[in-house]
Amino acid sequence: MSPTAPTTTSLSPDWPCQVKSPGSRDWERTATRWLRDLLPARYAGYSPLVRHHVLLARHAQIQVQHEIRAVRVALQTSRAELPTLGVAPAVIENTIRMYAMELEQLGRLARGVRLVMEALMDDGPAPRRTAAQRR
Repeated sequence: MSPTAPTTTSLSPDWPCQVKSPGSRDWERTATRWLRDLLPARYAGYSPLVRHHVLLARHAQIQVQHEIRAVRVALQTSRAELPTLGVAPAVIENTIRMYAMELEQLGRLARGVRLVMEALMDDGPAPRRTAAQRR
């Protein structure tokens, strides 16, 4: 293999497609852009998060975990609370399905954030996860 040939790294299926592979050119830039996009826009001005990628990843991890908790509460209380708000049964069922899909998406995001954070800390390839570790 020539010195300029890209290295092939087996990344976890949970590695975010928006983030280049660790060790590749500009991978940290793509990682920080992706992490910033997970946070509310007002966080873009906080210099510790802008300057320290691991802090940004940590905050994104906390943010996603809070979103997971919020969606779980919304899902668990939908059948009891939405009828009292005058929401139609069909809308309630669609809302429950929406929350369930969002929980799946947030779970994938949480795993991706964890992998990116580990790679930023190691500045190396993200480890592959087994199915049991992704749960």
